[in-house]
Amino acid sequence: MLTDRERLRRLAAMPHLVAFHRALTRLRSSVTVMNSGAHPDDEHNDMLAALRHEMGARIVVACSTRGEGGQNTLGPERGGALGVLRSREMEEAARVIDADIAWLGHGPDDPVHDFGFSKSGPDTLARWGEERTLERLVRAYRQFRPDIVIPTFLDVPGQHGHHRAMTRAAEAALALAADPAAFPEHAREGLAPWRVSKFYLPAWSGGDNGYYDDEVPPPPETVRIVAGGDDFATGLPFHRLGEVSRAFHASQNMGHWHVGGSREWPLHLVGGGAEASIFEGLPTRLADCGAAGELAAADAAIERALAAFPARDAVLDALRDAKTALRAAKLSESERAGHGHRIERKLAEIDAAMALAAGISVQASVSSADIVPRGQVDLVVEVERGLAESITVTPQLSGDFAPVAAQACNEVRTVLPLRAKADAAIGNAFAPAWSSLGGNGAVSVLVEAGMAGDVLRFFVDVEEAVQVSPAHSLAISPDALILKLPSDERRRIAIKPAAAIEHTQIAGVPGLAVVMDGEGAELAVGNDLAPGRYQLPLKVDGVEAYSTSPIAYPHIGRTRFVRPLTLDVLALDLALPEARAGYIGGGSDRVGLWLERMGADPVMLDETALAGDISGLDTIIVGIFAYGTRPDLQAANERLHRWVRNGGHLVTLYHRPTDKWVAEQTPPQKVVIGSPSLRWRVTNPAAPVTLLAPDHPLLAGPNRIGAADFDGWDKERGLYFASEWDAAYEPLLAMNDEGEKPLQGALISAEIGKGRHTHTSLVLHHQLDRMVPGAFRLMANLLQPA
Repeated sequence: MLTDRERLRRLAAMPHLVAFHRALTRLRSSVTVMNSGAHPDDEHNDMLAALRHEMGARIVVACSTRGEGGQNTLGPERGGALGVLRSREMEEAARVIDADIAWLGHGPDDPVHDFGFSKSGPDTLARWGEERTLERLVRAYRQFRPDIVIPTFLDVPGQHGHHRAMTRAAEAALALAADPAAFPEHAREGLAPWRVSKFYLPAWSGGDNGYYDDEVPPPPETVRIVAGGDDFATGLPFHRLGEVSRAFHASQNMGHWHVGGSREWPLHLVGGGAEASIFEGLPTRLADCGAAGELAAADAAIERALAAFPARDAVLDALRDAKTALRAAKLSESERAGHGHRIERKLAEIDAAMALAAGISVQASVSSADIVPRGQVDLVVEVERGLAESITVTPQLSGDFAPVAAQACNEVRTVLPLRAKADAAIGNAFAPAWSSLGGNGAVSVLVEAGMAGDVLRFFVDVEEAVQVSPAHSLAISPDALILKLPSDERRRIAIKPAAAIEHTQIAGVPGLAVVMDGEGAELAVGNDLAPGRYQLPLKVDGVEAYSTSPIAYPHIGRTRFVRPLTLDVLALDLALPEARAGYIGGGSDRVGLWLERMGADPVMLDETALAGDISGLDTIIVGIFAYGTRPDLQAANERLHRWVRNGGHLVTLYHRPTDKWVAEQTPPQKVVIGSPSLRWRVTNPAAPVTLLAPDHPLLAGPNRIGAADFDGWDKERGLYFASEWDAAYEPLLAMNDEGEKPLQGALISAEIGKGRHTHTSLVLHHQLDRMVPGAFRLMANLLQPA
């Protein structure tokens, strides 16, 4: 559960009058706008904030991936754990602009996932599965029924391949969504065909941010969204409110304070001409949907409610009239098919607004956010009735939970036991959708409030999402071993909790025997162990054990990522140089940990150690982004340069220009990071690599680096390549994506005074995480003294 202070801070973050006004402005329009993108943070927040909070449109963000292949400027989460973090960030960003979310991808094990940077839309769709991607997007169109679809990016060369794929799919799905013969299985789920009325492209370039380089100009403007003023509830201009939303994408270093910002957003209507408004010809008012008399009365009542804000009695009277008129509306069959969802949505929105006007407050929490199969937790519902005469709550539970009957809340606090079924599925927080009106997650609450002869129905989410947790969650240390062959050593593996040791089993492989004892496990490595990677699963009393990684940040709260627990072993031919190494981490990689597991015994240079005596170190490795995240590193830079000139070997891993990398100041000699970055990266992990100087000390020993060391790489070769460098540097590698000229800025090295500076843009940190043998061999070579 949240602590008292956390609950109070969360409550204060959304004052009642702001929430009340937000609920009323939802009623202004009957139009739904969908913004499509490929990653959490692709949404165009300021424009969406204006469309929702000033113009009343319902907003849906359709996102194809969870961003699990991206970077993380906050902490250690990578892969699936990063996908969980970024999914939660997307939900909190959507909360600011009151948007719903339609997810196409469901995590790193799903074909539609973030596999790293791509330069090609067709290649991306091939990897996701084009038919699969289109089916999921058509499903989103039919489920959310957008009148308008606006991709964030253009499908043009020079743009991220994921962006291009999503824009291409968004347009291709238009005709399919309207075709009853396309994906007929949707009909069995109650999803009828839907025709999107308008498809817009941004009439601005997506290549002005230092990352992309749109090769063709944007299409001509046919219409412009114009914000008429600032957000009434908060007083913020919409460009700033958009940045408030983007700030929740903190793992991507989003959310910036800009002086001035856009109040206008030009768009291009595909297949259409000039318009006065994107809403032209659409049913913006309920009266546009048919049954003109009743629905016009509902429109008038809604206008009265908005005008009466914040006088709650007058607002309630007006909303009652609107609700009565909506219920009385008689739509024809064709009107019901085209507009019935608008009426149902407005009724739900009116109930939510009336609950706020009536001072009805319901908080739902659980005694534990984690529950094991066959386990039980308490659902705690706290109610402030306001003007309600009665409150009944009904837990909304996924199929992993035993049903719980509706409960009348006659007390301020009601406790309901929840029990997970024996076969409850253990998984991660990759729900297919998220609703701004609540009802999210495995556990939520339907509230029915009786008031003046009417019943208000609305949903409340629990404060922290409930997740089914494994019965056996263990931690092993280390969880991965690097074995230098040949070897006949023994290794100890600690297991926590200790009480599980006698029940735990680890299966060995030829050349690697496992003996369990009272302290954990001992691994005996034989000389007959063949090179390769081995994954040894752990079981407790024959049941699969899991590793649970907690994820907690102030902007998203607490969640976790679980995966089946294995002991990973990499056996390889690896030699370490005689060197005393130091590591400066930026908080965004695990290179220091892998250096330890290689046996390099690095000195971890935190702020205190970096300020101390470094003269005894032969080599210092600077982790990715470190210059941008470590002010103490910036302060120590000139001292590091002197250390290099006196004989030290400085190795810098990749940095972005935005990481306070100044070409003439940060490195000992000039090194320019290429921009836009799309032009200075090799995204194909299997791209051929040419060794330009195979006898260079960094390639010749102690491990002879050859083409085989670049086999089995994952995601990409490298990014943020150097584009220009001082004549002292020698490029050691050349590589390129298909059809592009070779890039030589992946690994450069220079003798500087008595020492050396080496800069690499290879994604070594990711390859170490993936336990790629060649990455360890190359990293070992980079440790050698100057």
